[in-house]
Amino acid sequence: MALTGFRARVVALTVLVATAVVAILVVVSHVLLSRVTDADAHDLARTRAEAVTAGVTVAGGRVVLTENGSEALDEVAWVYADGRLIDGNVPVAVSQQVEALADAGRSQTAAADNSLLYAQGIPVDGHRVMVIVRVDLTPYETSEQHDLALSLILGGLAILLAGAVAHLVVRRALRVVHEMAAQADHWGHHQPGRRFDLGVPRDEFGELGRTLDHLLERVDNALADERRLTDEIAHELRTPLTVLRGEAQLAQLSDIALAPEPVLTEVDRLDAAVTTILGAARARIDAGTRCDLRTAARKAVAGRAVEVTVPARIDVAVAADVAVSLLSPLLDNGLRHARSRVWITARTEDEAVVVDVLDDGPGFDPALVDRVFETGMTGAGGYGLGLPVVRRIAGSAGVEVRAVADGLGHIEVTLPAARAAT
Repeated sequence: MALTGFRARVVALTVLVATAVVAILVVVSHVLLSRVTDADAHDLARTRAEAVTAGVTVAGGRVVLTENGSEALDEVAWVYADGRLIDGNVPVAVSQQVEALADAGRSQTAAADNSLLYAQGIPVDGHRVMVIVRVDLTPYETSEQHDLALSLILGGLAILLAGAVAHLVVRRALRVVHEMAAQADHWGHHQPGRRFDLGVPRDEFGELGRTLDHLLERVDNALADERRLTDEIAHELRTPLTVLRGEAQLAQLSDIALAPEPVLTEVDRLDAAVTTILGAARARIDAGTRCDLRTAARKAVAGRAVEVTVPARIDVAVAADVAVSLLSPLLDNGLRHARSRVWITARTEDEAVVVDVLDDGPGFDPALVDRVFETGMTGAGGYGLGLPVVRRIAGSAGVEVRAVADGLGHIEVTLPAARAAT
């Protein structure tokens, strides 16, 4: 339906443009033809006047006209000498106009009774002689009317032809789009990894195919990312649930009360895992988003034994909940591996704010420092959840995060400064 509507709009626009062009051409051609026929009528009138003038002479002091033997010429040409008609028969329908031209005494034209009247003065030995000729305009007007009718008919046929050609061309061109849409729909159900692979674009449809390939690639990557998120959730939540199930089964077999401490600990870890993963899935960065870094750091600490050395009045261009979701897993990781101390510092570099989360534990192995954010990479007492989720949140929020192998547990988080974002 959408393609049909687009095709109809294109055809309608083509017909409209063709109609405008034909109308302009018809008007221009009619104006040009009118000027040509008018020029032809004037040329014929001058030719007749010159033919009559050649026969005017003076004999015995009187102006006379050499007889040309054509009675037909008497009806369209008249000679006046000193105000008197000396040759020709003036029809009653044009007699007044002819008399006026004869009395004017100068060369000029006039229109009368669908005819062109042309007067030409002749100097003949002190006599005032006027030759007046008549040209019937009926044939010229008939020719113009026939030409106008023919132009309108041909113009109408041209408009219909333009509409038909536009319909066929657009239908054939859009057939490619329809086939591409059908293929993409089929691939989405049966072969999601297929692509058009049209090569180097040679026309607009090639560019459309390439754009659709990029779009399908992004969709495929997004689906793969969601599958990875699901795998992370399944992998990381399985361990706390296994511990809870083991504690419950042990209590059931031993017929003793379930110890609250391990249960509560695992429940807290499970809750933290769910909260952090959801925060990673929902993390976004929007223009104008900002928060106070020290406030977010203190919220992430949440009463744990962590030193916060963050200067006041440092704003970063991320939402507060995103900053907390970034720092909380890092603090959990630091507390898990620290010997006695975990602390947070911050510094400003150019248009960014660098946050260092440190602990006095064994630190990262230089050979594995680039893999610490991979799922499943974990140390003693961990589940491999914290750092992969931090990487996911950082990627969603436009934040850089990396591990530093400097003999300490050291994670460096680079956040955009609020000034740069604004």
